Amino acid sequence: MTNTSESDEDTPRVPVVCPDCETTSRVPLSTVADAIDRHNEQLHDGDDVAEVDPDVADRIADLVAAELGLLEDGA
Repeated sequence: MTNTSESDEDTPRVPVVCPDCETTSRVPLSTVADAIDRHNEQLHDGDDVAEVDPDVADRIADLVAAELGLLEDGA
């Protein structure tokens, strides 16, 4: 997977994994969707193979659900 670089070292980077290529890369948050789409188009005929690391995606989903109050009992 191509690793996108940005000059700003403070830019959050997201781990992207591709099990078929057996690669992991960190790409800037602002370009993660484009990087995944480009990788899948170029290497996997557009199939959704590469993705944000599932553990990270799950953690983000948990944080968002908590922020929205979706995990509170008795809602």
